[in-house]
Amino acid sequence: MEFNKTRLDGVVIVTPELFGDDRGFFMETYNISDFAGAGIPESFIQDNHSRSSRGVLRGLHYQYPNWQGKLVRVLRGEIFDVAVDIRGGSPTFGQWLGVTLNEDNKQQLYVPPGFAHGFCVTSETADVAYKCTTVYRPQEEACILWNDPDIGIQWPLDSPLLSGKDAKGMSLQEAARNLL
Repeated sequence: MEFNKTRLDGVVIVTPELFGDDRGFFMETYNISDFAGAGIPESFIQDNHSRSSRGVLRGLHYQYPNWQGKLVRVLRGEIFDVAVDIRGGSPTFGQWLGVTLNEDNKQQLYVPPGFAHGFCVTSETADVAYKCTTVYRPQEEACILWNDPDIGIQWPLDSPLLSGKDAKGMSLQEAARNLL
């Protein structure tokens, strides 16, 4: 596996080694020793799978005070995946990173605890699988508005399909006050 650090401390793009022939392919998507060796010591304790249609945007979600890290990959289709640093005192607070994950590049994005996460679907449909470092606690979930101008994410769509919860996300500044 190849681990590429990004400009946001802790966010890593993971590219599995692919073994393929005319029958198909095999790849290892997670190995605790490889991840720990790359500086990702977290253990994953919950796996999730979502399916969404083109134009759906999910996020920007985070869980607090029991932060949740995620290892995200696409099984089918394509997404634009985003991590936003919301760690208090971080030199990159409020900065974002976006990457395209799809069934062809087979890359994964590790979003560490302390980040908000979201994605939008750029293919007809997308199946997204992600491992989590803590269990989901609905009472701790929060959402930052997907188009907050203080963050300035350059999403590849203008009018996403949002859940009611995501449409009512708070601003980055409001989230920062809640995290103090």
